This record gives sequence, C-alpha cells and structure tokens, in this order.
Amino acid sequence: MNSRRFDFFLILPLAIFTLAFLILPVARLIAEAGSGPQGLAGFLVILTEARFRNSLIVTLLLAIVTTVATLAVATIAAQTLANRRFTGRGLLLSMLTFPLAFPGVVVGFMIILFGGRLGLVGSVTKSLVGTNVVFAYSLFGLFLGYLYFSVPRVLLTILAAAEKLDPSLVEAARSLGASPFAIQRDVVLPALFPAMYTGGALCFATAMGAFGTAFTLATNIDVVPLLIYTEFTLATNASMAAAISIALGLITWAALAIARNRAMRDVKGG
Repeated sequence: MNSRRFDFFLILPLAIFTLAFLILPVARLIAEAGSGPQGLAGFLVILTEARFRNSLIVTLLLAIVTTVATLAVATIAAQTLANRRFTGRGLLLSMLTFPLAFPGVVVGFMIILFGGRLGLVGSVTKSLVGTNVVFAYSLFGLFLGYLYFSVPRVLLTILAAAEKLDPSLVEAARSLGASPFAIQRDVVLPALFPAMYTGGALCFATAMGAFGTAFTLATNIDVVPLLIYTEFTLATNASMAAAISIALGLITWAALAIARNRAMRDVKGG
C-alpha cells in the first residue's frame, strides 16, 4: 500500500465523523433557525427578548462562578496529591474522581437528598432551629451540582501537570528566600496555567450545556439548556430552539478556542 492510499484510509474516518456529526448537524441547525417567521433575524431575539436574554446571562454567570470555584478546589487538591505520598492516597483520588461515574440526573438527585425538602440539611436545621432549610432547587443547589461533577474532570487535568512540575524549581525559589505565596505566584501557578486554562474551559463548556442536573434541579430557573428543551418540546418552536442552540455552541466554542490559544502561548513561553 503506497503512502497516499494509507493517508487516505487514515483521513477517511475523520472525514466521515466530521461530516456526520459536525457539518451536517450544524447545517441543519442553521437551516432550522432560519426557517422561523423572522428568518435569521431570530438570532437577535435571544438578546432583545427579556426571557431569552436573562436566561443567557444567568447561565453565563453560573458557568463562570462554577469554573472559578472548580479551578480553586481542583488546583489545591492537585497540588496536595502531587506533592505528597501517603497511605490511602489512591483511595482518596478514587473517591475524588468517583463523580465521573454519575450522570447528571443522579448528581441532581444527590443534591435533592442533601438540600431538598426532605434532605439531610433540612432535617438537621429543622431539629436545631425549627426551620427546614431548602436550597436544592435554587441557583446555589444547581451550582453545587455543577461543582460536584466538574471538580473531578479539572482535577485530573491539573494533577497531571502538577506531577510533572520539577521540584528543584520550588526548592531553588525556597532557598533564595521566596515566601510560599511568592513560590505559588512565580513558580507553581505559571507552570500549571496551561492545564488550568484547558480544565477551566472544559468546565465552563460543561456548565453552559449541562442538561441532566439542570432538568432535575432547576424547577424555577430558566437556564439555557432547559430553555432549548422547553422551546422545542413545549412551545414547539424548533427554529428558536435551533437559534439558541447555535448561540450556546458559539459561546462554548469561543471559550475553548481562547483557552487553547492561551495555553499554547504559555507552553511556548509567549
């Protein structure tokens, strides 16, 4: 088999995947979005109509807060696990990554068991102060659900980078009198930034498009994935659902592209 034919067989699966799962679905979405009464101008409705605009803002803010909190927790945990060897480390890492096995609906149900009307927190607060504290169906409950399944994904990404960090760099900075804060700022975090950008972008994209957890918890919250669902199923407005889907895809694609470019610049020392 000559080189050209071999290259063809290598590229063929990628071409089929790109056509079947990327180009054709996106083209169908664009065509559906333009088939509404307003045509492609329906995209402007996402920004001009209060319901759609507010849903987009809430989803963006929730995804940003989730990303920041996830990066903070995952970075601390990754450094702790990378720099220390202790009995039970493997078990602890397995427990921290265990949420990867749960679909979004299960995560939402766990948050209900924790902070729902009959949840653990409500039972404890009712017995202590006589008030049943319920937060599972609020933005805070949704935030906890997103945080729960986001930390393991980002942790594994940052942990891989933390384990590759040369300990001699930290020791050299410490021997020169650098404080722990200065070591973090000037040595450790710059080395972890590419992994943090990548993990943060994936966390942001996941939080923007998470449906299972939102469907379980967001009974009074109109986040974008639920908005797409209600527009398509309840309002039978397929064109608007397609327009919102494209807008959501563009936002998450932009976040991933920015993170990838920034990570590449940091890796190259730019």
